[in-house]
Amino acid sequence: MAKRFDTGTGPSQRQLRVGELMRHALSEVLARGEIHDPVLQTNVVTVPEVRMSPDLKIATCFVMPLGGKDQPEVIQALARNKRYLRGELAHRTNLKFAPDLRFRIDESFEEGSRIDRLLESDEVRRDVQKDGEA
Repeated sequence: MAKRFDTGTGPSQRQLRVGELMRHALSEVLARGEIHDPVLQTNVVTVPEVRMSPDLKIATCFVMPLGGKDQPEVIQALARNKRYLRGELAHRTNLKFAPDLRFRIDESFEEGSRIDRLLESDEVRRDVQKDGEA
């Protein structure tokens, strides 16, 4: 059988579907406060995205505490409770194998804010006005 190489086309439908399933399950566990960790009980954590590896064995969970505070502490708390979370997610998603969980801070909010600031800058406004007059 020929070895399949990554063609750079992005995630498969299966990866996207399982990632969304994992995101919903993780969000539900965090929202219900089922984890008895002081950091997680005092912070509301959102899960904007979960990316699955091609073999579905690794789930990279992008999280963001409400207001962006205590980010390192939240990541450490999630890592401390990884075993419990993995079991809960396996139970809720009914997958054959429970993927290993990795937690990262979601930086898409910061990137969106940075782009907004760029678009509102004087240099960009000046360039847009020049294009509009021509």
